[in-house]
This record gives sequence, structure tokens and C-alpha cells, in this order.
Amino acid sequence: MNSWTGKTRGGMLGYKIFFFLLRNFEINISYFFLRFVTFYFVFFSPKAFKAIHKFYHSGLKYSSSKSLLMIYKNYYSFGQSILDKIAIQSGFYNKFSYDFNDEKYLLQLIEKKSGGILISAHLGNWEIAGYLLNRLNAKFKIVMLDAEHRKIKRMLENVMGEKRIDVIVVKNDNSHVFEIYDSIKNGDFICIQGDRFIEGNKTVLIDFLGNKAQFPVGMYYLGVKFNLPVLFVFAIKTEAKHYKFFVFPAKNLIHKPSEILKNKTSEIICEYVNYLEKMVIKYPEQWYNYYNFFYTEDK
Repeated sequence: MNSWTGKTRGGMLGYKIFFFLLRNFEINISYFFLRFVTFYFVFFSPKAFKAIHKFYHSGLKYSSSKSLLMIYKNYYSFGQSILDKIAIQSGFYNKFSYDFNDEKYLLQLIEKKSGGILISAHLGNWEIAGYLLNRLNAKFKIVMLDAEHRKIKRMLENVMGEKRIDVIVVKNDNSHVFEIYDSIKNGDFICIQGDRFIEGNKTVLIDFLGNKAQFPVGMYYLGVKFNLPVLFVFAIKTEAKHYKFFVFPAKNLIHKPSEILKNKTSEIICEYVNYLEKMVIKYPEQWYNYYNFFYTEDK
């Protein structure tokens, strides 16, 4: 069984490099220097390299040479996403442009004040999506499955300043479950990434890019149980300083009383995986899961 360890790759050195670039150069110049920094991570992150190479080679069926080239593009894209996140949250919001795909579905739910569940992935830049959501007249709470080291978190907070979107932090005592439940009752929007799980979470095994992969069940189950609308959302970088926000509504927004909860949950997860697969194929360099994503049985 393969699960995420709870730590985002990069470490202190990576973040220090990104902060140094932004503090001393314009973002375009930072992008230029990042091209050289990227080579370091290609050659000195063997575990991540092996995992992402397998993803491109076994999942997207790229040749070995194309997979190698895509790994460089992926690392460069990942570095850009961090630079963009820090820049935007440090007050340089107007340096970027945005457009939206079918945001009407989200606006309809805001008008009804029904709340809902927004499920994204470690594809593109979810933090950017958070700032795009912030402009809307609704309350969004992001469930963070990120167990980065405290030093990195303090560094990020010092650079980014005040957060403008509420965060529900996953805790070992499961107290975050009560926060989520209270938010649902208040009609808030719960935002979470649906492509990672931590060992011990309930998962389901689904076909993904010709392989089997495990996906967490929890948030889909809540959506069905409380009859909440579920939307799949992605913030993708389409140009140097331009992002596109995609919104896809789950077809199973209305639940018939006779339908079995478990089956309905599985249907919505399969919908999510279908959209995720299409987005990965279209934007393969923006896939940021650096562990063995495909399922293998423990020996």
C-alpha cells in the first residue's frame, strides 16, 4: 500500500532558495534563475525522481527520454508554483491575471447559501485557487493535509503575512472532524484535495491512467451523507503569469432516498478521478505528487 507521508518535498533549502529569489529579483528574473536551480533537484532528489518517472512512464506511457524531459519541466513548474504562491500572498496579486471556466456553478451555490464541498488535487496551484475564491461573497475553509516541518511553516507565515482564508488543520485527535461538521451546518464551503491520503484513512481502489490508485473516501462520504453539492475545482497555470480556474459539478448532486450511501460515494469518487485524469493528460507538467502514486501490494 502506498500513502503520502504528510510532508511536501523541497525542504528548508528549497524554500530558502525561493525566498531569496523573490526578495532580490523581479519574478521574471526569479523564473530565469529557477531554471538553473531546477537541475539541482533533478539530480539530488532520487526518491521523488524515481516516483515521478514511474508516473510519467507507467501512467502517461511516455518513453524514458520523454519522461526525463518532463521531470525537468515538472520540477521547474513546481518551483514556479511556489514562487507564484509566495508572490501573490505577499501582496503582488495584480502581477497575475486569471480567467474562469464554468464558475457559474459555484456562483449558483453561493446565491443559494447552501454551501458545499470543493475537491481539488495536487495539480496546478491550489493556493492560487484559494485567493481566487477569496473574492467571492462566501466563507471557504480549506482542510490542510499538510504536515510540513514547523520551521518551514513559520517561514511561510513570515513571508506571506496574514491568511485571508480559514484553514482547518488535520489533527491526530480527529478534532478537525468536528470543525468540518460545524462548518457544514453553517453553510460554509469545505475545500480539500482529493488525491492524497495518510495511512489509516479509508480509501477505495480505482483505475487511474491504466493503473490502480487509492483515493480517500471521507469528504465524498460527507457530501453524500449531508446531501451537499460537490464541485471539482482546479487552478492551472496556462501562461507565465496567468491562471485558469476550472469548475466541474458532480452529476450526482441530488440523491434519491433509495440509493445506497456507499454506492453513491463511489460514483462521485469515480467522477472526480475521471476529471482528474483528463486534467493530468492535458497539463502533465503540473502534477505535484512526489511519491509512488500507483498502488502496489505490501510484500
